Order: sequence, then C-alpha cells, then structure tokens
Amino acid sequence: MKNPGTALVLSLLFCSSNFSAQKFEKLYQYVNPLIGTEKMGHTYPGATAPFGAVQLSPETDTISYELNGKYNGDVYKYCAGYRYEDKTIIGFSSTHFSGTGHSDLGDFLIMPTVGKLQLNPGTSSHPESGYRSRFSHQNEKAEAGYYKVKLDDYNILAELTSTTRTGVHRYTFPKSDQSHIILDLMAGIYNYDSKNVWTYVRVENGNTITGYRQTNGWARTRTVYFAMTFSKPFKSYGQKNYDGTQVYKGFWRKFNQTENFPEIAGKNLKMYFDFDTNENEAIEVKLAISPVSQVNALENLEKETGNLSFDQVRAKTQEDWNKELNKIVIQGSETEKNNFYTAMYHTFINPTVYMDVNGEYKGLDQNIHKAEGFTNYTTFSLWDTYRALHPFFNIIQPKRNNDMVKSMMAHYDQFSMKMLPIWSHYANDNWCMSGYHSVSVVADAIIKGNYTGNPKEALKACVETANKRNYEGIGQYIDLGYIPAEKNGTLVSNTLEYAYDDWAIAQLAKHLGETEIYNQFIKRSENWKNNFDATIGFMRPRLADGSFKKDFDVLSTHGQGFIEGNSWNYSFFVPQNPDELIKMMGGRKKFASKLDELFTMHLPDAFFADTEDITREGIIGGYVHGNEPAHHVAYFYNWAGQPWKTQSQVRRILEMQYKATPDGLGGNDDTGQMSAWYILSSLGFYPVAPGSEDYAIGSPAVDQAVLHLENGKTFEIEAVNQSQKNVYVQKILLNGKEIKNFTLKHAEIMNGGKLTFYMSNKARK
Repeated sequence: MKNPGTALVLSLLFCSSNFSAQKFEKLYQYVNPLIGTEKMGHTYPGATAPFGAVQLSPETDTISYELNGKYNGDVYKYCAGYRYEDKTIIGFSSTHFSGTGHSDLGDFLIMPTVGKLQLNPGTSSHPESGYRSRFSHQNEKAEAGYYKVKLDDYNILAELTSTTRTGVHRYTFPKSDQSHIILDLMAGIYNYDSKNVWTYVRVENGNTITGYRQTNGWARTRTVYFAMTFSKPFKSYGQKNYDGTQVYKGFWRKFNQTENFPEIAGKNLKMYFDFDTNENEAIEVKLAISPVSQVNALENLEKETGNLSFDQVRAKTQEDWNKELNKIVIQGSETEKNNFYTAMYHTFINPTVYMDVNGEYKGLDQNIHKAEGFTNYTTFSLWDTYRALHPFFNIIQPKRNNDMVKSMMAHYDQFSMKMLPIWSHYANDNWCMSGYHSVSVVADAIIKGNYTGNPKEALKACVETANKRNYEGIGQYIDLGYIPAEKNGTLVSNTLEYAYDDWAIAQLAKHLGETEIYNQFIKRSENWKNNFDATIGFMRPRLADGSFKKDFDVLSTHGQGFIEGNSWNYSFFVPQNPDELIKMMGGRKKFASKLDELFTMHLPDAFFADTEDITREGIIGGYVHGNEPAHHVAYFYNWAGQPWKTQSQVRRILEMQYKATPDGLGGNDDTGQMSAWYILSSLGFYPVAPGSEDYAIGSPAVDQAVLHLENGKTFEIEAVNQSQKNVYVQKILLNGKEIKNFTLKHAEIMNGGKLTFYMSNKARK
C-alpha cells in the first residue's frame, strides 16, 4: 500500500511548485488601503502582513467611549482608529480591527516629536497643545504592507511596514537636540477610564525595552506582551504615571522612577525616549507582540526581522502580499482592478494569526498552549464572515480555513462553557451579535472536504453549542420553536439565524451519516416559520402566548425584534429553504414582486436613525447592503424564476456600493465580509447557503479571471462581451457544457476548468 503521508507530502510539493512556477504579476500596486477609511467603512490604512497579528496604523483622535457616564456615540467613527476626514495624527499603534462595528485594541501607540516634550495628545482643534501633529493627504501614501505620512508640525516623515508579528517604524527627523519618541501605553481604541488593568515596562538596555499591557474591554481578559528595539541608542528616557493618588504607595517610592529608571509598572503609563538627530536622520523602531510572554515577543522580533532593514522588511511583506493576490488574476479596467485587489487585500487581513513563532498562544482557559500541526487564528467576526468570507476561503484559502476551523475547535476545547466561538479575539469571546454561526463555518469546511481534523468531534461541538440553553433564548427556541418577545430584544433575528445554523448542523450530520442528529436539527431548521405572519407576509415578533406582537412596523430597525436590520430585510433570511419561503409568500410571482419592491422602495431616514450600522450610503431602495442580513437576497430571483433580475441587481449593487475611493464602501467592511461579497459576485457566483455545495450564479463583472487553486489546478472564468451595460447572461458553459439551472457546484470549481458567460444588454426571459 502506498504511504498516505508520502503521498500527501508529494501532493503538497506539487501544489507548491505549481504555484511557485506561476509568473506573478505586480498586483499589490492595485491595492489602496485608504478605500473604506472614510464614513462607514471602518478600515485602516496602515501596514500589515497577510493575516498578520500586527496591524500597524495611524490613529487620528482620542475619542473616549464614555461621555458623562454614558456611551459616547462619536466613538463609533473610530472603530479602526483612523478617519479619513480628520486633520491630525496622534501616533501609530500596533493592533487594529478592519471594518468592524465595535472595537478594542490600539495597543502601544508610538509618536515621534521634535521640540519641547509633551506627553498629552492635545486636541484636534488645538494640536499644538499636545504631541499630535497636523497632516495632509497629499503627503500620505498607503500600499499593501506599507504606509507613509509627513507629520507637518514636526517636519518628520513617518513610514510603517510589518511582518506577521512585528511592526517596523521608520521616522526621518530634522536636525535637533530635542527629538523624542513617545510610547503611550494609555492610548487605545474604545478607551475609557479603568480599561487599563496593568502595564509593565522593563528597559533591557539602551536599544531595547520589553513589557506588557493588560486591558478589560470588549475582550475582558486581554494581555499583550511586547518587545521594542531602536536602531539608535536613546540618550535618555523617562516616564509619567497617571494613576493618581492612592493610599498605599509601597517602597518603590525610594527611587525616582520618572527619569532613566529601568523598571516601571502601573495602570496608566507614558514613556519617552530622547535623541539627538542630524538633518534627515532616520531612526527605525521595531515592536513585536506576543500573547504569551516578553521572551516570546523578543523571539518573534528576532526571528521575523533580525538584522533586516526597514526596506528589506517592506520588500518581503509586499512580496508576500503579491503571492496572495496572485491567487486570482483578473482582466479588467484600472478601477475594477483597484476595487478587486483592495477587496482581496481586505479579505486577507482577518482572521489574524494568534500564536508566536514557536507555536505558543494563550487559550481561553488563560493557560499557555501550543498549536501542533496548525496555525492558530483569532478575530472571528462570525455573524458577518460565515456568509461569504469563509466560503471564499474554502475556494482560495482552504489550508488557512482548515486551520481556522481547528482554531475554533481549540476555542471549544479550552472554553469552560464548551461552546464554539460567537465573536472572539485574544483568548476571549465577546458574545457580539446573534446566532452561533461558527457551526456554519465548520459544516461548510467539512462538507467541502477542507477539514483534516476529526469531523465527528466537530459535529459534537456544533451540537453542544446549539444546545446551550442559557445562551440568548436557545432554551425557549428549543421548547417553543421561537423566542418570545418578552424575553429578548432581538428575538426574531435570533430565531431565524438559529434556524439556518441548525440546517447547517443537519447537513453536516447527514454528510457524516448521523441520522438521529440530522432528523433533530432539520426539524429545528424549520423554526423560522413560527415567526412568519402570513396575514402580512413578514417575519414578526411573537409573544409567549403564541400571538403576534401588536404595534409592529416592518420598516423600523429599532425595537422590532431584529438586530441591525428590519423586517423587510430579515423576512428573506431563509437561505436554507428559499423554495418553502416562496411558497409561504404566495408563490414565485408574488415573491419576485416583493423583491422588486424591496429594491425600489424608499426607506425614510427615520426608520434607521437609531442604528449606527445603517446609513443612506449603504441602502438601495429598502435593501440594506451596508449590513449583512440580506447579502444573499439579490440571488433569490433565481429561485423565483427570474434570474435576469439577480443579474441586474447584483451588478447594480457592485456599481453603487463599491468604489475606488476612501468613502467607497457603503457600510462596515466587517473583517472582510463586504469585500468577499464583492469578489465572489464579481466572479459571477455566490454561496447563498454555506453548508451546501451549491453556488447561485449571478452576473460576472470581470472580463476574465484565473483562480490558481491550492490543489494545483486552475479555474478560469471568461465573460464574453461583458460591460457596464451588458449585464445579462445569455448562456453559461462549464468546460463546454451548458449550465441551465444557474447553479455551480463547489467540486466543479475545485476540479479546475473553464466557466464561460456570454453576456448581452438584453435580459433572457
């Protein structure tokens, strides 16, 4: 018998050599990280490596999460730390989320200055009152893996690049004997008093410091260790402690800890390092992070950057980006390439690597674990990303997605509550949003053949997560088939999303031959029917006595039982069974008319005034593309027998919701979900119900695309006569054979071949 291990190694070598033999195009030149940094996109423009643990990026203000003891709504604008609209920069920190609607992070803010030392950030209206600086977009440049900006108040050129775990700064100073580099350990995103639990810094020598920062925020027990080196020894250094007066002062008071003292600790610390600089002298700063220890942070720094210069790190990271981006090579206009490759860039930012170079990471049990045979990941925004991002990975990043599922299983194994993640980062679950959508990601990966772990253990984890009765109405959902309005403010959303997730579990059980589990969960997957009010044709909150809630408004996003959406959008959230939904809504003709109304109606501002995540830019008619619940809806025309309307609406969404400008995203990118929708829809197909092997066919917006698959095969897409007007599909051929049901199978993509669309400006009815 042939050794299966040898066969696997040979297969991987073949795939690797096949991809290496590919002549890479310089695709990172089309990436513009500034797309989505204005208005609602919540992306950041700084430097990161593919799926990097470090996201080194500028901060443009210090808005507090709290104002007069309450939530400060303005902080929402700063989920990524940077707003294109702002005129000042306060510094450059090492950790960020991309495109989220809530936030944390912003660790280890560094700011170079010249002149009199100031340790407060100042204000945007009076930047001279602190260490912040004015800047101009004319002197700003953002690329994949590289960012630079001139700090006008100091005449300093700031440049950033990054490896997976190390951020590298280069600051080019003017001539001065008062040059400083500030390390603000109090700064953070979504900051408030008492968020910092503890901070420790140790000055190892004249070039190196180490330490850690523990915070209690979205992740309530998050500790990040760091190691920081300077390319030039500092001449002096110091710190200021902002903890305030406390009764017990200890005996460290014997020392003057404010100047040139090598070991400091406290909740709220800021440090500074002084230099003499010549004209145009560059000082490089490398800061590595670790979830485990200062020793590991030092090892991460040494292994990833060693003696490499800034320019060498930048070149290596941009080469890594180029390799990732060349997994799909498209033909199209310059603008289409800007949108497409920036979208790919945004999809390859998250989830993020969460382990050191030696494989160690901190688990949810707060113990140190080692990832054996896989890369451990974090930053799972699963309410968003189960829809398109992870299905996209199953095509173009299957090995990484396999590791992501293994990371979810590690989360489950280490978690005292024995649940798969809901929204997790840094060894914490944040419990954000509804559903238990990790089960969709797990099921989709196993059904599509991308999971190398124990599938029955994964099914067990899915079932245990879905049966956690004390989590957000699951007990009532199991007992009654819906969640009563008296019990939960997002009861309809929860019921609908649980029903879809239960369908995904049923598909996994069926795939594994577990009939009893399949029967249980396929029945539960029909619970969506219990919130459908046939008298009005919409999903509606139901009371404990079985009656529907009165005083109900299908347009409102506030207080109606839905999260980040209204009944008009959520009433179509039955991706697992569109045929039955069509039947309940009165048949194909009525269903299509209702879809027409969704895309053409006017949704007045008043109906989304209470929802941060929905703005006018993200809406087409009443369809809210700037948020996720209806991302599959344009494809429902296929089931209604009117696929030409899917084609026209998909192209309309692509044109209206994605532009190659800073305000080019109609809503939060949500760690890559919005971008994944763009990529898949541009290629001509979309996973309406992850957990199925089927993709719904839409209308390709690229002239040609070649997908270089990890199995060594290529899948080519050609759209003959495709243009801005020619959005209608006349005929589809897969390897020369016509597809008539507007459905593409996962295996058909992964087997390689050619998908040809023949396009026209006339609908084929």
